[in-house]
Amino acid sequence: MFSTRALALSLALFATAASAGKRGLAWPFCTDPRVLNNGQGQVVAIYDWETFAPPSTDGNGGLKFIGTQRCMDCDSSPVAQLHARQTQQGWATVFSLNEPDQAGISPSAAADWYIKWINPLAIKKALPAITSSTSPGQGLNWLNSMINACSGRCSADYINLHWYGKSFPEFQNYITGAHKRFPQYKIVISEFALQNPSGGQSAQVAFFRQAFAWLDAQSWVILYFPFVATSPALLQANDPGAASFVGTGSTLYNNNGRPSAVGNLML
Repeated sequence: MFSTRALALSLALFATAASAGKRGLAWPFCTDPRVLNNGQGQVVAIYDWETFAPPSTDGNGGLKFIGTQRCMDCDSSPVAQLHARQTQQGWATVFSLNEPDQAGISPSAAADWYIKWINPLAIKKALPAITSSTSPGQGLNWLNSMINACSGRCSADYINLHWYGKSFPEFQNYITGAHKRFPQYKIVISEFALQNPSGGQSAQVAFFRQAFAWLDAQSWVILYFPFVATSPALLQANDPGAASFVGTGSTLYNNNGRPSAVGNLML
């Protein structure tokens, strides 16, 4: 049976873990990230699928920018400039390929690319961000094949997961399963939300409330980024495919630029 002292210590440790600051902004189309940085240390990072910081009226909003080399060689983020941009901007973490498991990139090609371009960066590194697809050769199976193709030569700190689905238990099972399958790595989740739920924003709020509390309590989850740090109008105008797939109820901003009901959960 717990003593009063042991219970107090347990609660204190949980509070410390929960307040360490794991939340980040997946940032495509907005103007002021500081709106979601209240100085309390809950929201700590920002990324924009590129190796240059997002255009903003307030820079990075006081958040740590994570560079992302989302494709093998992008016009907007040329891989030949990766090292120079990291040095100039001073990122402490880099994310690599975005959903290569559904982009026709083989695990062996990804491994060779990663060894050439990502390994040399003397910072924290995430393996390519993979989808939650369970189709053959995709998702966690693709990641496993890439790790095997690396043959111990890929320097990485994190696996990077995307998830879209129907419920919190489904999300929890997926993330826990990934951790059990790849226990040698910490986890970042750089995109996640319910997939266009019939309950709209209310359903997303209920989901994220459960998800945030659970993720904050897992020591092996380092960062997580709900999809997405923009407004309904901007998402519909700039990425109608995402607006259709996820819905607009998970956006962190209202159309007036203030935090949405989901955004308020970040604070």
